[in-house]
Parts: sequence; structure tokens; C-alpha cells
Amino acid sequence: QVSLVETGGGLVQPGGSLKLSCVVSGDTADYHAIGWFRQAPGKEREGVSTISKTDGRAYYADSVKGRFTISRDNAKDTAYLEMNNLKPEDTAVYYCAASRSFGASLLQRRYDYWGQGTQVTVSS
Repeated sequence: QVSLVETGGGLVQPGGSLKLSCVVSGDTADYHAIGWFRQAPGKEREGVSTISKTDGRAYYADSVKGRFTISRDNAKDTAYLEMNNLKPEDTAVYYCAASRSFGASLLQRRYDYWGQGTQVTVSS
């Protein structure tokens, strides 16, 4: 069993930055990729970014390319999402998730464990 806890959310002005962290605990040998997802009010949850635990390969949704950077520290079982040039449309609850499958993917059905989420609000 794997547990995930997200931190780092908050209120930021447009153009600002935030860095989210996702700490993985439990059977940390049981996951091979981390994904970040978000859900805005009234919208479906969508994939934001994902990174492979083994080779570090990462993917991004088109809406965040060039603004968000995903990284991981395997020694700490922690993943990060650095978000720059934030826009009001980035406002959402951000979730991290762990996949038992090899390879990074933004497909939600590949993820087996989910955190509780952290709120990110971009507003002036």
C-alpha cells in the first residue's frame, strides 16, 4: 500500500509561482511513476504532468508546457511540480498519484494511489 500527501498549494497572483510537493510513503517499491492531476470547479479532473521513477522521462499537458516543471527525488520518495507564470485558469485542486505501471502516462486509469489534493488559487 502507498500513501501520498501533497503540500505547497495556496493563493497566488497571476504571473506568480508555486512549488507543489508530493511525499510518497508506505511500500515505496510498489510504484514506478508519479502523475500530477488537477480538477477545477465544475470540470473533470485532467492530467497535468507525469514523470517516470526509473528513467525520469516526463510529459506535460499542452496547457502547461513551458510553465510547469515536474521533478522527483527518489531518495526522498518525493515528487515536485514547479509552476511558473500561473494563470487564473490554473486554479484547481491539484492531486498527485502513483502508478504501479512502468512508464509515465497522463492516463488516469493507470494510477493506483491518490493523494487528498491541495488547493491552488490564482487570483488578483
